[in-house]
Amino acid sequence: MRKLLLISASLLALAACTKQSLQTTYDKQTGYIENFVRTQMANDPTATLTRNGGAYRVILKDTLDPTRDSLGWGQRVSLYYGCFTLQSASLSASNLVATNLESLATQAHWSLSDASRFKLDTLTLDNTLVRGLADGLAGVQPGDEGYILFTGKYGYGKTERGTIPALSALAYYILIEEILPNE
Repeated sequence: MRKLLLISASLLALAACTKQSLQTTYDKQTGYIENFVRTQMANDPTATLTRNGGAYRVILKDTLDPTRDSLGWGQRVSLYYGCFTLQSASLSASNLVATNLESLATQAHWSLSDASRFKLDTLTLDNTLVRGLADGLAGVQPGDEGYILFTGKYGYGKTERGTIPALSALAYYILIEEILPNE
């Protein structure tokens, strides 16, 4: 019985340690995100910052216009994007993991042989998107250009997804073309 209690206590301690380690990782990622945001805001005094849920959205050259449509739940949006893993307070072409922008693919030295990859994409703001991206896209307007950033907690968590390592903070560069009417 005593041995069982010691094993149980050890497992609880290990779980607490793992949970603390995970939180430390997310805290470090939050620091990277906040430093990136500060840099963007300092470089462009017209930029705006929106925090929604676990996402930070920096729109460059404030285009907020209450007369234009903004993306709401269940609506579709046409956009160009580049998705980067965020491993410091800056983005690097070597950390590009997905894009539909030929210019970003060129900077990352990706093959450009499949031109069909570089076209406008349409997403629906719903539960099929990773939470951080959904939180960041909510409220965007046509013409918005900027970044959506979030920690691994609001991304894929402990799951590796294609070329995205587990626990990765993500940064999306976005160019919003159009909010589409509901089908």
